[in-house]
Amino acid sequence: MSETGTVATELTSQYTAQVSSDLERNVKEQERISAEIGSLQQQLTALQQDHALLVTMQKALGIAPAPAEPTDAVVPAPRKKDAAASGTDKRTRERKATKKTTTKATDKPARKATATKPARKAATSTPAQPTLVELVRRHLTEQSEPRSAAEVATALGQAHPDRGVKTTVVRTTLEGLVAKNQAQRSKQGTSVFYTSPDTAPRKAPEAEVAQPAN
Repeated sequence: MSETGTVATELTSQYTAQVSSDLERNVKEQERISAEIGSLQQQLTALQQDHALLVTMQKALGIAPAPAEPTDAVVPAPRKKDAAASGTDKRTRERKATKKTTTKATDKPARKATATKPARKAATSTPAQPTLVELVRRHLTEQSEPRSAAEVATALGQAHPDRGVKTTVVRTTLEGLVAKNQAQRSKQGTSVFYTSPDTAPRKAPEAEVAQPAN
């Protein structure tokens, strides 16, 4: 027999012996547990019989069965007092909550009126300032003679020092008015003058034509 066959035979013998041992141990454990179950079942049966006998004797003697719960398990007087106190506290809390809600409801309109009052006052005390277009158009209307962009810018700058009027912006505004037919443009030499549509153009003297534009 080869060496491989010998090793296989030995392993088979070991497994067989182990399985047989485990099987025998399992059978003995089952027998032990079964015996214990039988003993416990007998004890349970004896207790059930004793219980039935005791119940029969109790009924024959007229003894009342023991209650599951104490018969004096009633609500004591202090608990009633606590319940009344809790009811009073609940009513007190409800009154406080109602009072608080009423106070908030009455304070809210007053606060709103107080908050809006300064805003209205500020709105009425600070009138809206006219735009630069309105200022330029008004200035041309008030003039009886043509004015250059530099002259209009100088006049508006003196009348409204906080506006920061610039000549280039005024010239652009004037050209926009001319495009809308709200101003007229006339060129006298190298200078350009602007007038209101209601103002007749005036021919500048020769001395003014010779002067360069500001």
